[in-house]
Amino acid sequence: MAGVGGGNDLQWCFAQVKGAIDEDVAEADIISTVEFNYSGDLLATGDKGGRVVIFQREQESKNRPHSRGEYNVYSTFQSHEPEFDYLKSLEIEEKINKIRWLPQQNAAHSLLSTNDIVDIKPANMEELTEVITAAECHPNQCNVFVYSSSKGTIRLCDMRAAALCDRHTKFFEEPEDPSSRSFFSEIISSISDVKFSHSGRYMMTRDYLSVKVWDLNMENRPVETYQVHEYLRSKLCSLYENDCIFDKFECCWNGTDSAIMTGSYNNFFRMFDRNTRRDITLEASRESSKPRGILKPRKVCTGGKRKKDEISVDSLDFNKKILHTAWHPKENVIAVAATNNLYIFQDKMN
Repeated sequence: MAGVGGGNDLQWCFAQVKGAIDEDVAEADIISTVEFNYSGDLLATGDKGGRVVIFQREQESKNRPHSRGEYNVYSTFQSHEPEFDYLKSLEIEEKINKIRWLPQQNAAHSLLSTNDIVDIKPANMEELTEVITAAECHPNQCNVFVYSSSKGTIRLCDMRAAALCDRHTKFFEEPEDPSSRSFFSEIISSISDVKFSHSGRYMMTRDYLSVKVWDLNMENRPVETYQVHEYLRSKLCSLYENDCIFDKFECCWNGTDSAIMTGSYNNFFRMFDRNTRRDITLEASRESSKPRGILKPRKVCTGGKRKKDEISVDSLDFNKKILHTAWHPKENVIAVAATNNLYIFQDKMN
């Protein structure tokens, strides 16, 4: 079976899982962000309880010189505590929204973590028509950053033009097909994540049903579109009723920008090869994760007769979801967060 992300012969195998097996997961233990550092030797996770856990990669074993070391807990600390803004009567939860590693200048490793520190709302909530959903700094140009909105638009700002970036330099938006507009159109077009490619030439956005790749030199439409779980379009009404339609999925690039990864439901995650246009669906679960076992591709049946290895779209578990993923910057090693479990997969070594 050809894989995705590093050549036609790439296969993914299970490496590790970190977390408790207990089915009754405490809300505070749910992982809310995952991030490799620049070398890939450190992996940080944040959770809804405000904690940050840092995993460090062990050195290769002398007994197995061709094997790569596992990630073990290096440090754990409480990053944020719940707060209350008495002036605004506003409770600020401790959930870690993002972690970003700083470029290493010496032997020390530094990272930034954030919760909701501030929440700026208009005095009249009826005036609120659009909110910022994600932001990202350019990897090579410190003066450039982008932010996305709930209306499916992306604005690129250049801080050389003005310190107050209330006016954008570029505006990215894909025209909507009027014939396909529905009650859910604005909800599913809301962008939940935006990431620059490592090269800085492209950026990737994730909305509810798809991943789009944009060329920074072309604002009117994306250059690539990948359908993540198009089979859910017919289920939008029930997904709206159970609030799943508001789930915020993240996305990430591999180290060479040749492949992208994002999550889905039923603990599925999707990988797309930009060169071959091949894609694959894999599952993060303890039941299917045997040491060094090859991950078998999964397929969702949308109708008709279901094949042996397929799963019906009506059987998907929407309580199991992959919202947060990370790709090692130099190797085919990925980290996938599923509720309170962190799965680590790597390509199969010969």
